[in-house]
Amino acid sequence: MFIYVFYYKMKDWYNQGDTPLAVSLGAAGRNQNFTKQERMVQGMDLLTEKFAKLGVDSAPGQEKLQGETILDLRGCRLPGTPVDFSHGDVDAFEPLPGSKEAFDAGYLEGGRQAYTEYRGSASIRVDVAEKLSAFTGAKIDPAKNVILTPGTQGALFLAMGAMAARGARVAIVEPDYFANRKLAEFFECTIVPVQMRYFEAEHESGLDLRELEEVFRSGVKLFLFSNPNNPTGAVYSDREIRQIAALARTYGVSLIVDELYSRQLFDGRGYTHLCALEEGPEEMVTIIGPSKTESLSGYRLGAAFGSEAVIARMEKLQAIVSLRAAGYCQAVLKVWFAEPEGFMERRILEHQAIRDALVETFRAVPGVRVRPADAGSYLFVQLPPLDVSIGEFVKIVRRLADVTVTPGTEFGPGFTDSFRINFSQDKTAALAAADRLLTVMERYRRS
Repeated sequence: MFIYVFYYKMKDWYNQGDTPLAVSLGAAGRNQNFTKQERMVQGMDLLTEKFAKLGVDSAPGQEKLQGETILDLRGCRLPGTPVDFSHGDVDAFEPLPGSKEAFDAGYLEGGRQAYTEYRGSASIRVDVAEKLSAFTGAKIDPAKNVILTPGTQGALFLAMGAMAARGARVAIVEPDYFANRKLAEFFECTIVPVQMRYFEAEHESGLDLRELEEVFRSGVKLFLFSNPNNPTGAVYSDREIRQIAALARTYGVSLIVDELYSRQLFDGRGYTHLCALEEGPEEMVTIIGPSKTESLSGYRLGAAFGSEAVIARMEKLQAIVSLRAAGYCQAVLKVWFAEPEGFMERRILEHQAIRDALVETFRAVPGVRVRPADAGSYLFVQLPPLDVSIGEFVKIVRRLADVTVTPGTEFGPGFTDSFRINFSQDKTAALAAADRLLTVMERYRRS
């Protein structure tokens, strides 16, 4: 019965003529009198291929899905406190004061807080819009320009779904957040990579702006990037941001700007919010939320603000995906940007101290390169040539040193010699874990 129903659903879908299956076969293909079984296989192959590109085994927190594999294990296991660098340790830093009380207050409000509008509680959107307007310098109408989402990951999915038409050319920085490329593939877009030469720039991100203009001129419709960059922690300079805005306006390119870690800036680093520039594009969305900086990751809260038409489309998509950000959790946004005096300054200095110690540890080893993060909580470490692939190395380190890192290939196919760590960790445990990782690395250094 299932196969029978599935086949006729696939047949109707295929015969519409503008589906991926029909496009792949072409008009001639529809005249080749495929059998029922052949058409079903074609459709299922397309789904298999589509979801194969969304592999999660190497994504942060998913490493246990890899199962047991035969590895070239050299030497004994190194004892020490297990450290998972694939994400931050929320136990190492206290959440924003009052966050639990805000959640409890939302719970006590009952249905009114549980079942908000799809784009979020109206009163909370007013509060969030006011705070984000003050933080970014952008004018944000809480009724038209902002939506609350289940985490910034949810906001990213909604923004892509609202702005990326099938077949559209989407420019993506390499390296950049691992989900960007996967989302573009899921929405059946054509990925156009743009290189970031982060080791060649000290006070900028190193984005190749000439290449960016070339791909914009070639017909790119959407540019998606994170600032600070994830995984390198590089912050785009004022010059870079203004040029991106000007190029997007000139060539009619829409923008999605992920500013998740823009509150945690190190060394007095400046930051330019593209959303506040008058020369920005006609259509853009900015994504932000409380996360590692505030140690509120577990509430899964995000916010997106930008063009009215895009926010409206995001709301329609959220209505059929998750309905809304969790109602009681939305109440926690009341303490966001309302921290006690000195809280954020101390939090930033704590992370900066961990960053500096880890950078010193990695740079002390010949052949290992790392750029200190300008912001956020990530380091992207480049290794010397090894006898094993980066995919094998991260599994070996997890087995021999109880240290989990994310392979560089999650952030771009060319980063086969790099891995990312999230240094929002207990400092002592993080430094000991880095030492164990480097000890294991020496066992596999290519001679």
